[in-house]
Amino acid sequence: MAHIIVVGNEKGGSGKSTTCMHVATALSRLGARVGALDLDLRQRSFGRYIENRRAYLGQVGLTLPTPDYRELPEVDPASIAEGENAQDLRLTRAIEAMHAEMDYIVIDCPGSHTRLSQVAHTLADTLITPLNDSFVDFDLLARVDPVTGKIKGPSIYSEMVWGARQMRAQAGLQPIDWIVVRNRLGAQAMHNKKKVGAALEELSRRIGFRVLNGFSERVIFRELFPRGLTLLDLKDTGVDQLNLSNIAARQELRDLMTGLRLPSLAVGF
Repeated sequence: MAHIIVVGNEKGGSGKSTTCMHVATALSRLGARVGALDLDLRQRSFGRYIENRRAYLGQVGLTLPTPDYRELPEVDPASIAEGENAQDLRLTRAIEAMHAEMDYIVIDCPGSHTRLSQVAHTLADTLITPLNDSFVDFDLLARVDPVTGKIKGPSIYSEMVWGARQMRAQAGLQPIDWIVVRNRLGAQAMHNKKKVGAALEELSRRIGFRVLNGFSERVIFRELFPRGLTLLDLKDTGVDQLNLSNIAARQELRDLMTGLRLPSLAVGF
């Protein structure tokens, strides 16, 4: 059965779709069968990323490992039983269609609270929460006293994850491995960066997540999206030189994939 990886954060601009695409493509390049779903039915950044990849590879005549992206199936209103939710059914059927044939299913959630996102969190074996490395985004996880800087309590999003964990426990499922990924890290060890890191470590012990470093702020990510490419594709496409910045970014991806501790995964790229 597929291992479900949910990438969730209720604030936009944290790098969810970039994280989804790089994790999903890295797994595909390692030989895994990877399904992909995008629950942001309006923007569809993850879905468009994969569509861009297919279109570009077709234009230049290349074949590269690519996640199997699928739209959520439509549901006949007449088939919905009393008390059932149409969005729940769409997600459930999409998962069921891929569960037996995929090794991993990567799900991108919208940058807001939706019914689909809430249900997806209860399905997560691994939950990745990308976070811009600042106290503006830290507010997603916890409320902080503005005077003392002390953590006052969990945020609404953290409480939602806690609820998803409780539902899984009641169903006898394995607990969610929740990972907060620090994105857009500054190149220098600035005072604010250290404070955010210390606050995350303290909060991780209180509400139970792991902290990993993600991607630094780099121009290359904005350049890759229109072609649907990732850092791992540069050598194969010959469209960009592996300069020092890109080599460092690839190492960040290796470190992230290793830190996720996904089952049956040996990082070798």
